[in-house]
Amino acid sequence: MATEKHQHTLYARLWLGLPRELGYLLPILPIGIVSIVVLTSLFFTGVGMAFIFVGLFLVLAALFVGRGFGMFEIIRLRFTGFPEITPPAWDRKARGSSVLAKIFAPFIDVHYWLYLLWAMFVGPILGFITWSIAFAWVVTALSGTTFGIFGRFIPSGARTPHLLDTVFRFFGLSASGLPREVGNGVLYFIVGLIALLTLPFVTRGLTALHWGIARGMLGVFTAEQLKQQVAGLSSSRSAAVAAEGTALRRLERDIHDGPQQRLVRLQMDLASAERQLDKDPDAARALIGEAMQQSKDALEELRALSRGFAPPLLLDRGLVAALGALATRATIPVRFVSDVPEGMELPPELERNAYFIAAEAVTNAEKHSRATGATLRVWLRRIADSDETWLELTVSDDGVGGAVATPGHGLAGLEERVHGLGGILTVTSPRGGPTVVIAQLPVTSALPASAQAPTVAPTPAS
Repeated sequence: MATEKHQHTLYARLWLGLPRELGYLLPILPIGIVSIVVLTSLFFTGVGMAFIFVGLFLVLAALFVGRGFGMFEIIRLRFTGFPEITPPAWDRKARGSSVLAKIFAPFIDVHYWLYLLWAMFVGPILGFITWSIAFAWVVTALSGTTFGIFGRFIPSGARTPHLLDTVFRFFGLSASGLPREVGNGVLYFIVGLIALLTLPFVTRGLTALHWGIARGMLGVFTAEQLKQQVAGLSSSRSAAVAAEGTALRRLERDIHDGPQQRLVRLQMDLASAERQLDKDPDAARALIGEAMQQSKDALEELRALSRGFAPPLLLDRGLVAALGALATRATIPVRFVSDVPEGMELPPELERNAYFIAAEAVTNAEKHSRATGATLRVWLRRIADSDETWLELTVSDDGVGGAVATPGHGLAGLEERVHGLGGILTVTSPRGGPTVVIAQLPVTSALPASAQAPTVAPTPAS
């Protein structure tokens, strides 16, 4: 029963994808005709005129036009529901070069030549074959299933040959007892019905063929993808190291400027009080009182600095409880909203970094925004058509706005920390406010089956 239900669901999905696949397959013929005419004219004219140098520019134009047709094909395939094809990084070899090198860079880029080959030969030829099959299948399905309706309006002299007799003779049978027109109508309907029922399989197969060839010729090479991933990981690691270094330097500076100075002053006051204890007890008592105040101030500053470390509440009860306590301790009213499903377990390292990011954003709102209130929101979202889950933190305030990332401070440190986690930080802070800080962090570990994040479309980062 489960297998049959799965098969029915799969067949229903094929039918749901049929309009998009037909929308991709049926325009292929005119697109292929245009591409082969334009590109062969440009390319072969350019090759023939290469000796007078102007032909090189015609070949260059053919390469760029081929790239345009290839990118258009990737966009069209994207709407069929197949996995998105990642295009290559264009003109990567010409970056930082002279203007002339940038102009002629396509000549040494293998992707340009692959796009030209696809748009000038492979795409049009394959498109003509698949368009013919798809068009014939659609016409057979529609005409066969509706022949009983429009067949009676066809003049008798113009009607099709008696197909029923041909079929019966092929199998060594006789159709003498069945009216030919009725038999032909039934036979046409059966053929049309078979074509109609198999149409989703045909369109899916033809579209898959185009997608597979386009992925091989128009997509980024696997080696290039790995190189980009390695570069991204190296950048993230450098950002993470820089973020930790910035945090340690700031903590060192804060301790030096705050509690350390107060403790030095406390030591000096206690030493003075000890010297005057016998000579002037009242002065010694006053110095001891000042020392007690210095110790209280130092304790308060140490407590404030300790917020930069993971609080016990985060380790004991998780991120949501820790963020709720953070909002409660803020010096301005902070409304906390959590859309994380109850019982959701997140990686400890992710929770720790998410807490620090939220604490830094709330601190910036307290110190610099002159806000009268703020909102801290945390939620999980699963990207549509993907297994990726992201944790999103949003801190918005009603302050004066104008927040900018200054190296070594606040928002710059947030950017380094988020980048080090492979996430995305978006800051919107126009003059006059409001300021909205959005941190999107990938959840790297698998989530428990009992607590799945809601599936939503990805939020574009500005």
